[in-house]
Amino acid sequence: MKSDYLWEESYQAAILETDRKKLPNRIQVAKAAIDTRLYELKADHEERYALSDALAALNVLRREVEQSSQETGPK
Repeated sequence: MKSDYLWEESYQAAILETDRKKLPNRIQVAKAAIDTRLYELKADHEERYALSDALAALNVLRREVEQSSQETGPK
């Protein structure tokens, strides 16, 4: 069975496990994989906000430089 996501393989293994003795470990492994991915997505989301803020600040700075150049004229 092919998974689109890294966590999906362990999730499917837990869902499809029929051996009750193996099931607790499969569940633990799947939960850890999902938790890791959720943390990565959260971190990625935070970085996207940081990148967006940085771009916005650079745009403000660029506009200020352009406006200053227009006010002082060519040198």
